[in-house]
Amino acid sequence: MSKKNIYNPKSSETVNQRRIISGNPTGLIELTKVKYQWAINLWDMMLANTWFPKEVDMTQDAKDYKLLSSAEKRMYDLVLSQLIFMDSIQTNNIQDNINPFITAPEINVLLARQAFEEALHSSSYAVMVESISENTDEIYNMWRQDATLARKNEYIAQVYMDLEKNPTDENKLLAMFANQALEGIYFYAGFAAMYTLARSGKMLGSAQMIRFIQRDEVTHLLVFQNMINSLKKEQPELFTKSVKDRVYEMFKEAAKLESEWGKHITKSQILGLNDEIIEQYIQYLADDRLSRVGMDKIYNVSNPISWVDGFSSLNEHKSNFFEATVTNYSKGSLSMDDF
Repeated sequence: MSKKNIYNPKSSETVNQRRIISGNPTGLIELTKVKYQWAINLWDMMLANTWFPKEVDMTQDAKDYKLLSSAEKRMYDLVLSQLIFMDSIQTNNIQDNINPFITAPEINVLLARQAFEEALHSSSYAVMVESISENTDEIYNMWRQDATLARKNEYIAQVYMDLEKNPTDENKLLAMFANQALEGIYFYAGFAAMYTLARSGKMLGSAQMIRFIQRDEVTHLLVFQNMINSLKKEQPELFTKSVKDRVYEMFKEAAKLESEWGKHITKSQILGLNDEIIEQYIQYLADDRLSRVGMDKIYNVSNPISWVDGFSSLNEHKSNFFEATVTNYSKGSLSMDDF
């Protein structure tokens, strides 16, 4: 149940004896011999996807923002505030709460890279806020003041705090599922909102920034999908009916909270994103995330905004991840041709 030792010279663990959790690593990061080849594939992808926020030109967005309707400005500001919170908590959660319990070095480096990317996303939002918003303090404090956002954030944080307080193997597994929900559901109403603005010719720089961020989130989602699927083979006894019931409960609550959030930020005032579309889209994502780890779908609904697929994991990973190629976005400006 304790965290892995940083330095453990008495370990004689071989590569084949490595475990995702509850292993006995030496502390040496040896990547010439690995047990989990999928981790190295993802590591190479993450390195190839390297980008930096200031590469995205926000000049036109600063002008566009002033011309947005009050409903569009409200939505944009709320989305930024929520995304800032999500990546802030993920930076700390990955490096302080998850990685210390992972005992395979090839996965440790993946999570270190993920923590870096989460921090990079926070830097991206800072660029967006400082370039565009009229009140930066208001954006950064919305998580304290908006009740819907606060309720959503508290639920997400509680699962991670459960692991921190009681790091059983079961809670480690549940934290992996919580990360899958966070990376694969909780960001997506905000992403769709940003793309909807861009689809109408507004805030194209912001959409390009989100596009880069979402490409990273796709790999983060794959990290936890592969960890869960590998753990299922390694420690099948953890996947009890009780655990599965808690996972379904977690995903139902995630879909409910994210649907409520999507409806809250749009207030039925954004063309192309009514309440029914938002709810069905989030339910569709929940089903997709569950099916990728061998769980039954809950809602069995289709994607009501399939045009978003060009920016999401659903388009990039229709086939098995290691047989597919991820879209290699250029670092140039986004144009209307992309929609």
